[in-house]
This record gives sequence, C-alpha cells and structure tokens, in this order.
Amino acid sequence: MKTALCLLQPNRSILAAACLGLASVALAADPVVFTGATVPVGNGTARVEVIVNRMNEPESVSVVMTKDALQGLPEVQGNQMVWEFALPMPDAGPKTGYNHVLLDWNPSGHIPDGVYTVPHFDVHFYLISNGEREAITFHGEGRELAVAAPDPQLVPAGYVIPPDAAVDRMGMHGLDPAGHEFHGQPFSHNFIYGYYKGELMFVEPMVSLAFLESLPDMTSPVIKPQRYSYPAWYPATYRIGFDAGKGEYSIALQNLARFD
Repeated sequence: MKTALCLLQPNRSILAAACLGLASVALAADPVVFTGATVPVGNGTARVEVIVNRMNEPESVSVVMTKDALQGLPEVQGNQMVWEFALPMPDAGPKTGYNHVLLDWNPSGHIPDGVYTVPHFDVHFYLISNGEREAITFHGEGRELAVAAPDPQLVPAGYVIPPDAAVDRMGMHGLDPAGHEFHGQPFSHNFIYGYYKGELMFVEPMVSLAFLESLPDMTSPVIKPQRYSYPAWYPATYRIGFDAGKGEYSIALQNLARFD
C-alpha cells in the first residue's frame, strides 16, 4: 500500500505541473490592452483601446462604447447638426501613429443627401494633433492650398474626393462609390480617408445607428492606398461588433501593419 502511494505522488506532481503550465499558456495568450480616458457619450461612455501582441506591437485600435451610449444622444438643435466627442489615445503602450480620435454623432446625417442622411457616427482616427485639426479651414487666402488634390498614390483605387466633401476642422473626404449605399441600399457602414493640403491625415470607419442597434459582428477589408503621408500602423480590415457579455460596441481598425 505504501508503495502504491509512492507511485501516485509523482503523478500528482506531474499533473500539478501540467496544470500550472496550461495556466501560464492561458495567461500568456491573454491580450494586453491599453485604454484611453473615458468620455461621456449619450447615457454612457466611449474610450479608445489599443490591443498589442507579444512583441508590443499594436494589433488593433478601437473606439469602444457602452451600450447605453446609444441612448440619450442629442438631437439637431438649430444650426448644430453634429456633436463631437474627442477621445484621447492611451497614455501608455506602443505608439500607433494616431494622435486622437474624434467621434462625431450626426443625428440627421450629412451630405450626400439620400446617402448619408441617416443617424450615424463618423469615427475619425487622426494622424495630426488636435490643434492642427482645429486649424483646418477651406476658406480665405489658403483655400487653394487647402483643397489641393493629394498625390494619386495616397488615394485608394476607386475612391473619389467630391468637391463638396471639404469640412472645416475636419478635412476633405475620400469616398468609396462602390459602397452599397450608393447603389440603392440603406447605409450601414463604410470606410473613408481624409485629406488636407494634399496629405492623408485621417482614416474613418462610418457606421449607422441602426446598424449598431442590430448588435452586429462583422469584419470588412480596407482598400489601401499605395502609400501614406504619416508613419503609423494602418489597417487591412475594420470591425464593427457588439460584446454581449460586456455590453459594449467596438469600432476597430484591425490587422495593422506599419508604414513609414
């Protein structure tokens, strides 16, 4: 009997070691997340999250909104058609190249009429500082330089930059006319590029309120330009999803690759 006990003891040690090993693997596999400060949006909050890999490289950059952020959003008030929520990037973690995120809520949408005139969010990931963004204008003496066409290599194949898509404090918008919203279907989501003085200075997933309320989980490829104006980690895909366990929406730039 004593012999049997001695034989079992090493087996228990092996089992314990194996369990510890599995736990270590599970812990190592957990993503490392860096979070920016939360900002009130509607009845909830929004924040920026950066997920990194084992080499401390960014895998995704996301705007995360709590479920109640979709309630209590402001309506159109006089001439105010858009509400801006400036979301800071995390203080810690690897540099992504993105300076800040501007989450725009458009309760009645915006131009083009009949295309984007539905309640939706514009999620601008800016590669320039907030001060530089605030100084963007398409009026006055600098207008010619402000609306300068970017190098074709900065514009993804098939994208167009309509002359009426220049917005002060925001930029010129490059649109994908292959989007379903330009072909008789309701707008749900798309991916935009932003320009100013000929430089590409933001990337922007757009998503309708109705699509978010459907509790989606989708990933879509990003049509990329041949080059970029600023060094950063740029997405090959973007994802719009809802985590029922956390009660949170995520609008993410994913499959990031560094371009200098």
